[in-house]
Amino acid sequence: MTSAGSVVQVSVYPVKSLGGRTVGEARVEPAGLVGDRAWTVVDAATGERVTVKSTPEMAGVVATGDDEADTITLTEVLGRPVRLQRSGEPQVDAAAVHLVSRGAIARADAGDVPEGCAADDPRANLLLDLPGGEDERSWVGRTVRLGEVEVAVTRTPKHCLGVYAEVRRPGTVRVGDRVEVLPG
Repeated sequence: MTSAGSVVQVSVYPVKSLGGRTVGEARVEPAGLVGDRAWTVVDAATGERVTVKSTPEMAGVVATGDDEADTITLTEVLGRPVRLQRSGEPQVDAAAVHLVSRGAIARADAGDVPEGCAADDPRANLLLDLPGGEDERSWVGRTVRLGEVEVAVTRTPKHCLGVYAEVRRPGTVRVGDRVEVLPG
């Protein structure tokens, strides 16, 4: 087992396509962090899903977790009536958990950033401090322990920083938890 650093930030994105909230800890289940992307935005008239890809101004709205207040804010920002719709499971596009290191953000700030990715908002669930130049991209195919949670790192995102992972052992992840890469 290799100690690879620590968790420095935990973020939950209650509404898909909106900004997230930083929390001290989060429960991690097989589908991802509890409360993460639990709601989607839909057009009030048509019922069609509204995303940040078609409506970029959504990215500037940070979800409060209060669905009524978030609906009012979104309707004002978007200039049209929308509503929030609860999702049965987190609405993730690629994996249950998105990990990114401070090193990845520093590389992105220096210009090493995938097309379509924002270095100032990687939209990751877990921000990691990895000392000694450790690069999370080398973890693809490995199991990583984050406190009591274990994840299998599956791949690097196409348009984002960091890595995607699936949950192998649920639990709670907290700011300050050790990050360990398991042998194998």
